[in-house]
Amino acid sequence: MEIKLASVDSVIVYFDNKISLDVSFNVKQYLEEVKKLEGIIDIVPSYTSILITYDIFIYSYDQIVSVLEKIKVNKISSSDNKIVEIPVYYGEEVGLDLKRISEEKNLSIKEIIDIHSSGSYRVYAIGFAPGFAYMGEVDKRININRLENPRKSIPKNSLAIANEQTAIYPQSSPGGWNIIGKTTIEMFDKSLSSLCPVNVGDEVKFYSISKEEFLKQGGVL
Repeated sequence: MEIKLASVDSVIVYFDNKISLDVSFNVKQYLEEVKKLEGIIDIVPSYTSILITYDIFIYSYDQIVSVLEKIKVNKISSSDNKIVEIPVYYGEEVGLDLKRISEEKNLSIKEIIDIHSSGSYRVYAIGFAPGFAYMGEVDKRININRLENPRKSIPKNSLAIANEQTAIYPQSSPGGWNIIGKTTIEMFDKSLSSLCPVNVGDEVKFYSISKEEFLKQGGVL
């Protein structure tokens, strides 16, 4: 673990330079300990590090480093993390890139859906936008590059893949990921203390639902 100055009131704690499940677990465990500290203004976890903003009227740089260095993380297993199941409608009217992926990968749309929904995905980081959870890893058979020309607007709750990652757009926004479906789950929920139904280290499983069930749950085509 290494702690470096980020700005006048923030530091970055680095755990490793490689993405792995062990590092993801360490980030999550360390994050929970930092939340208990007084004078912490903001915490932003990523794949292998955590950006921590602190109150400079409580800590000097040397003091915050000393406090953070005393936090110890133990190796934990996947059983210590929650499993979150998310319903997805993989219809072509919401899966804007399903047909193209099918052609590029020489797979039927059903095969793409089966492959994606049969996997489990670890939440490695939450960023880009509130509630945007980066999850991996996507099966190599449907691993596909980002769009060369990003869309100006991707509908809220769209499920997407890019290379080895998958994610849900929590709000309508520009983006270059490949859209394969849509969920009814709110990924940015102000009623939750964490603002998001998933946290770093959690395991996410997607399951396919019909168009009728999607609409019944409040989904929007």
